[in-house]
Amino acid sequence: MAYRPTERTEARRARTRERIVVAAHALIAHGGYREASVAAVARRAGVATGSVYRHFGSKAELFAEVFRRASQHEVDAVTAAAGGQGPVVDRLAAAVQVFARRALRGRRLAWALIAEPVDPAVEAERLVFRAAYRDAFAAALREGVGSGELPGQDCELTAAAIVGAIAEALVGPTSPTAARSGDEEALVAGLTAFCLRSVTGEEPRHVRLDAA
Repeated sequence: MAYRPTERTEARRARTRERIVVAAHALIAHGGYREASVAAVARRAGVATGSVYRHFGSKAELFAEVFRRASQHEVDAVTAAAGGQGPVVDRLAAAVQVFARRALRGRRLAWALIAEPVDPAVEAERLVFRAAYRDAFAAALREGVGSGELPGQDCELTAAAIVGAIAEALVGPTSPTAARSGDEEALVAGLTAFCLRSVTGEEPRHVRLDAA
C-alpha cells in the first residue's frame, strides 16, 4: 500500500522547510552566500544536513528560494511607494528613496540581492526581479505621461535605466569591503535628483527627502 502523507506530516514538513529558509536568510543577511553553507543552515535551523536536501534539491535551489522571498519584500515596498497617492514625480522620488534606503539599512543582504557572485539559478532570479522593479517604475511613468505630468517617453526603457542606475550606484556602498560612509542622505538625494532629471528632462528645483 502506497504511503500517503497526512495533514499532520505535511504541516510538519512545511514547518521544517520554513525553518530552513529562515535560517538561510539570516545567514545570508549576516555574511552573504558564503556563510550559508548547507551545514551552517542545518545547524541554525536545528535539522540534520540531509533534511536540507530533502526539502531542496541543491544549495542553489535553497538560495534561489531565499532570493525570491527577500527580493519580493523589496519589490513590494518600491511598488507601494510608486503606486501611492500624490503627484507622479513625488511618488517616483519616494520609490527611489525607498529602494536606496532599504538597501543602505540592510547592506549585506542588499549586496547579496544586487551584486554578490552566486549560482546561475540566483542570477536568473535577479533578472526576474530587475524586471519587477522596472514594471513598478514604468507603471508610474505611464500614468505621468498619460496625465501630462511627464513628457512623452519610452516608459519601459526609462524605467529599466532607472533601476540599473540605482542598482549600480548601490553596488559600492553595499559591498562588504566598502568603508561605512555617514553621508547616506547625500547619496539618496543625488540618486533622487538623477532619476527625476531622467524622467522630466529638467533640473529638480528641490529634492524632497521623505523619512522612510
